[in-house]
Amino acid sequence: MGRRQAAGSARTTAGPAGPPSLRLLTAPVIVREVLAGEMDAVGALRVEAYQAENLLAGAPSYVEELRNLGTGGHGTVLVAVTGTELLGTVTLETWHSGSEIARGAGEVEVRAFAVAPRAQRRGIGRALMRAVIDMARAGGAERIVLCTQPTMTAAQRLYLAEGFIRIPERDWTPTPGMRLLAYSLALSPLPRR
Repeated sequence: MGRRQAAGSARTTAGPAGPPSLRLLTAPVIVREVLAGEMDAVGALRVEAYQAENLLAGAPSYVEELRNLGTGGHGTVLVAVTGTELLGTVTLETWHSGSEIARGAGEVEVRAFAVAPRAQRRGIGRALMRAVIDMARAGGAERIVLCTQPTMTAAQRLYLAEGFIRIPERDWTPTPGMRLLAYSLALSPLPRR
């Protein structure tokens, strides 16, 4: 996938001499495939973002899986960066026999969607979600599916704004006390040229 600048990336009046947390708001945000040497940082960002929202309390054993999602050859890891700063990540996983909720070759799953706490509410998640939708459509997928925890209300608002609908018949509980809500987006094919 080629480089893509996020539409509506956040800006601040701080110039390049400002503190690093403000500098990241002035540089363009690029969404691209992860580089080989970035996977450790991607795994750490995922865990940091999930822990900041207390999303791993009900499933501490999920930490290692979360760190390693996308390394098994079933999907593509995208990252949002500004310069060399990693701001967010999402994995688009093709259907395989171990898929969590995808039910066939026409479906792809969004997994490990995370934005660094310092970069939230700045359009990073929206840029990642739009990139993953574009990638799924370009790859010929018919539907994107994903799961989210009930407390992930900001993510749920984003999914609904991007056209996803709830599919409660695919809700599930991977471990006692952890309920996951399922969402789906039907994709229209790209126009033929």
